[in-house]
Amino acid sequence: MQQTISLKLLPAEAADPAAIRAAIAVSLGKQPNQVTGFYKTKESIDARSSNIYVHLTVQASIDEPPPVRPVAAPRLRQVGDAKHRVIVIGAGPAGLFAALNLMEAGIQPVIVERGKDVRSRRRDLAALNKEGIVNADSNYCFGEGGAGTYSDGKLYTRSNKRGSIDKILGTFVTYGAEEKILYQAHPHIGTNKLPHIITSIRKAIVQHGGLYFFDERVDDLLLHGDKVTGVHTASGNTYKGDAVILATGHSARDVFDLLKRKKIAIESKPFALGVRVEHPQAIINNIQYRRARNHDTSAGQTSYLPPASYSLVHQVNQKGVFSFCMCPGGIIAPAATSPGELVVNGWSPSKRNNPFANSGMVVEVSRQDAFNSLKKGTTIAEEDPLLLMQFQRKVETDCFEAGGGGFVAPAQRLIDFVTHKTSATLPPCSYIPGLSAVNLHQVLPGFVANSLAEAFKAFGKKMPGYYTNDAVLVATESRTSSPVRIPRDPSTLEHVQVKGLYPCAEGAGYAGGIVSAAMDGEKVAKAITAKLGY
Repeated sequence: MQQTISLKLLPAEAADPAAIRAAIAVSLGKQPNQVTGFYKTKESIDARSSNIYVHLTVQASIDEPPPVRPVAAPRLRQVGDAKHRVIVIGAGPAGLFAALNLMEAGIQPVIVERGKDVRSRRRDLAALNKEGIVNADSNYCFGEGGAGTYSDGKLYTRSNKRGSIDKILGTFVTYGAEEKILYQAHPHIGTNKLPHIITSIRKAIVQHGGLYFFDERVDDLLLHGDKVTGVHTASGNTYKGDAVILATGHSARDVFDLLKRKKIAIESKPFALGVRVEHPQAIINNIQYRRARNHDTSAGQTSYLPPASYSLVHQVNQKGVFSFCMCPGGIIAPAATSPGELVVNGWSPSKRNNPFANSGMVVEVSRQDAFNSLKKGTTIAEEDPLLLMQFQRKVETDCFEAGGGGFVAPAQRLIDFVTHKTSATLPPCSYIPGLSAVNLHQVLPGFVANSLAEAFKAFGKKMPGYYTNDAVLVATESRTSSPVRIPRDPSTLEHVQVKGLYPCAEGAGYAGGIVSAAMDGEKVAKAITAKLGY
């Protein structure tokens, strides 16, 4: 007999298989030896009351062989001699999952990636971190695996409408991720483990006849009338196919420039911009867990609980201010894609065992906000589809100059920022290139700085202890999402103007994160598969 059972356990019990087995037996009125096996299907932490509990849902077997966890995974076909091929621009999650889905149908994907393979990217990241040298085609945003590979690997999404989350997670498990991502409330792989998984996916694609090309930055789309027939790259190569998937990510500004130059429809899209705020992880743990009688943070009893995280949102003058990509036990990293621009992002290793907790804290930016901020120093029109992109670039340039070069970041203690006081000193920080103490109100756009200041005071009331000068703000967190949308037909998913061109995921404005991007990649691949008659 198999049973689905919900349990409420103490953290130490939830980490002990024998304790879980005993709890299952009690729940069913059985003896522990009658519980022949189980696996978790859901797991979440509840720290709202005076005790911390873990809520588990398990699938258990009673007096029969142990249950086997079902894992959804792609079934790839050999496509070396396929009748149809599709060009996939970008080897991030959208491009990779689109390729896998095409191969399930028997279509050959041709993946054209501007950056390097995931292992070679590490050398360019080291040069950026330690020497202040940015490779415009190989960095935290560009290269095999996309931005997600070296920026944390969070695997949760608020949207269940794009496709099967279970299949996305199952695919990651198939290629090397731990099974725990299948049941955790906020699954996370970790930047240290994602490269191996991405490599395994690439090897499977190549072994089944898919084509994979690195160091191939697309610089033109080949058009025949109103239909795309292929792409041209900066190295001089041409790749042709029955369709082209544009999965280039939110930072491919050269692609947006290309589309505008070729008069292919694009439009500006609101996004969010702000800072990274970093606290000692111990402060966040104490805030989130301190009320619990069964969890003594002062004694370091954290082995059964993960480093605490948080999610915050506040309205300031009808403008949203919210936390973004919160990284417990994480690191702040330089994520610029061009010299002279300063961008920061956050990531965590799989164990989340670094001494700091960081999160983006960002403010909504509208077209009117961007135009008002830029109009004194530029002639760009309010209706220009690249208006918000130019605003984003201007803030990044200002931050680079304020830091003094070398990707040293302008920074300020939290309370000092709110009170407009340049910090006399800065606390220890995970950001390797270093910090320079400045008044961020003189660097960030006024509406961004003022909204952040008001929100931080409110967050201090929601989380007592959060509002502290032990926290540091690092500017700027600006690549939250694409500032451009590439419009597509809602039924065919093709570009509204160019047949056979399929804008996809974050760079096109239709996703936000690894899972949603992967789901959009699958969605687009299915649309192509249907159009080709498979």
